[in-house]
Amino acid sequence: MNVRALVAAAVAVAVTALVPAQAAVAAAPRRVPINGAGSTWSSNAIDNWRRNVLQRQLYVNFQPTGSTDGRNQFRNATVDFGVSEIPYGLRDAFGGVDTAPPRKFAYMPIVAGGTAFMYNLKIAGRQVTNLRLSGDVVASIFTGAIKRWNDPKIKADNPGLALPNRRIVPVVRQDGSGTSAQFTLWMSKQYPSIWNAYCAKFGKKAPCGITSAYPFRSSDGFVGQQGSTGVTGYVQQANAEGAITYVEYSYAIGARFPVVKVRNAADYYVEPTAQNVAVALTKARINNNKGSRDYLTQILDDVYSFTDPRVYPLSSYSYMIVPTETGRGINTDKGFTLGEFANYFLCEGQQQADVLGYSPLPKNLVEAGFAQVAKIPGAVKHGGSLASCNNPTFSSDGSNTLAKTAPQPSPCDKRGSKQTSTGTAGAKVETPVLAAARCSGSGGGGSQGNTPQNGATVGPSSSASAGPGGASGGGGSGDGELIGAVPVDLTGRPGWGLQQTAMLIAGLAVLGLVLVPPLLAQRWRSRGDRR
Repeated sequence: MNVRALVAAAVAVAVTALVPAQAAVAAAPRRVPINGAGSTWSSNAIDNWRRNVLQRQLYVNFQPTGSTDGRNQFRNATVDFGVSEIPYGLRDAFGGVDTAPPRKFAYMPIVAGGTAFMYNLKIAGRQVTNLRLSGDVVASIFTGAIKRWNDPKIKADNPGLALPNRRIVPVVRQDGSGTSAQFTLWMSKQYPSIWNAYCAKFGKKAPCGITSAYPFRSSDGFVGQQGSTGVTGYVQQANAEGAITYVEYSYAIGARFPVVKVRNAADYYVEPTAQNVAVALTKARINNNKGSRDYLTQILDDVYSFTDPRVYPLSSYSYMIVPTETGRGINTDKGFTLGEFANYFLCEGQQQADVLGYSPLPKNLVEAGFAQVAKIPGAVKHGGSLASCNNPTFSSDGSNTLAKTAPQPSPCDKRGSKQTSTGTAGAKVETPVLAAARCSGSGGGGSQGNTPQNGATVGPSSSASAGPGGASGGGGSGDGELIGAVPVDLTGRPGWGLQQTAMLIAGLAVLGLVLVPPLLAQRWRSRGDRR
């Protein structure tokens, strides 16, 4: 037998020895691309997370098509997961009843945040960056009852601004939107007479209630746009002066535009920073009935009326809707991948929430989230301790550290006080406050949500490909900067480990036993021939 034949035989023996072990590995769940759709409110966070896990061979495709479409696609089994700010089953004032999927599913809180009011307003050519509005004024603007920026009610909130006699242009979501649902829920609870009077113009009897399909008429001066990027992009245009919209705080940061400081129940005007949102959501009532289909969903009535001075009243959570049984496109490979992604964003991903313009989940919801992950077919529950998550909300007594350490607002933000000139959100230029009405008080003030921390880096706004078959994801529109975080390592991921190393050593040993003796014998024979 020549050397070539010996090598071939040895390889065959080695392969035969490895086949049983490799077959066992192949039978285990593996990572495959997964697809999701839904909320634009939370898409900046999701887009950041899915970029971060690319280096771990996790390919997560997400289409920010709006919460209503995300729920519809999950119900129709055209995506593996949905993302929404509202659960199934709520009666939509302008859209009927949103029926639940025929397959089993669960809700999993993924991130908290504030619905902000981004605006484009100037005084004598200078951008206004510290506008203050009471809740009834906000509701009146988005129902067409207040039409000019120099309205007496707006002037009362802003004694330091020489507001222009300019028409207000409310920019609303034209698609089915969780952001619209959260905003209209707030109006229906806090200012029902204003909201009901507006709905009556569209043939709806009181009480109007919640809707994800915001009613509007262009003839009334309203502008409709698709998605959070659509409303953000419209408001930040140079020719859109006078426009105002409702959008997640993250988008205003990315667009470098200011947001309204909304007056809370304690009569302070506050910004939706991570800390102010965290304080507010300590009063969120969470459905803790594990047998309920709506387990972990939120009730926000007590958030709206919370009298802590630091509260941002329009604070809420966003949910991922996940499958809890196989079938309808879901197998254990997809479940395993979805579980890996969820274990990442419930833990490491929360470290970047503040940087991105959101507020990280508190400890109790992270723990509950891990329990929801365990329900996904093929998923592996997070194996590390909660201490390894390094979540900025965690404290030893289980309370929300971010809420405990949130600073008190400045005395200048008290109703009736003079105004500061400090900008909000992504706009750092000073507001043109009248000298006689400028407040020089100090204290308070929180993180503006755009200072890199926890290993995060600042980079240009972009949407990364999500891998094979992927589509570009959402992000802040315009020429501003979005915050991108460096990838964080995942523990316990499959790959080359002890088993594979042992298999390699065994294969090499087989090759050595088969090849070495014949090669040595042939070499000795060659030496004898030469003699």
